[in-house]
Amino acid sequence: MGETQKYKPSDKMVDLISDNYTLLQVMSRFGLSLGFGEKTVKEVCEMNNVDCPTFLAVVNFVVEGFSRIDDSKEELSVPALVDYLHQSHIYFLDFCLPGIRRKLIYAIDCADDGVSFLILKFFDDYMNEVRKHMEYEEKTVFKYVDSLLNNTPLENYKISTFSKHHDQISEKLTELKNILIKYCPPKANKSMLNTALFDIYTCEEGLDSHCNVEDYLLVPAILKLERRILGNEK
Repeated sequence: MGETQKYKPSDKMVDLISDNYTLLQVMSRFGLSLGFGEKTVKEVCEMNNVDCPTFLAVVNFVVEGFSRIDDSKEELSVPALVDYLHQSHIYFLDFCLPGIRRKLIYAIDCADDGVSFLILKFFDDYMNEVRKHMEYEEKTVFKYVDSLLNNTPLENYKISTFSKHHDQISEKLTELKNILIKYCPPKANKSMLNTALFDIYTCEEGLDSHCNVEDYLLVPAILKLERRILGNEK
């Protein structure tokens, strides 16, 4: 895979957003704000104390759908990557999913019939599933990574444990989409329901991307860190 990565440090940050508006989410999770004028990616990252190689690794992965880390001489910043994933958790749990829930309530009027109630219950069960998944990452995976960074690795845990049991958490949304499309309550607010459905599609794509960043960027970076830290113990 010898091709040059799509976006480079010398590119203007505004061009990234003009090319792909979904990168606004990546910027936000790295703590980068709008208002950067004509500055380059490197300049914006340096102004905000963000590791530029890690930012670009995530940006290019999100855009291209594959990682060039094996071809790159740049090392990812594990703390920057973990913080990006932590901010992603906050976005999904505190903003994205609750926002969809509010739109569903408005659209289907849950007091109206049994189908509406079941749709909301299905969504609530899914939100709980996502929350448990992300809380496990926060309390177990990220805690383990922190122990490695502090050169005090926790015993009885390896990143391969996470990798083997890392399920895609967006699959159940496909079922919810089908329920809404096939069994839409007759008195539903069609405009709001379509808006909620569009958000569900977007959320599904975002969760897939989030899981892929964990699988193809975080896990390899932690495996490399494990080899370095655990190797030093011998």
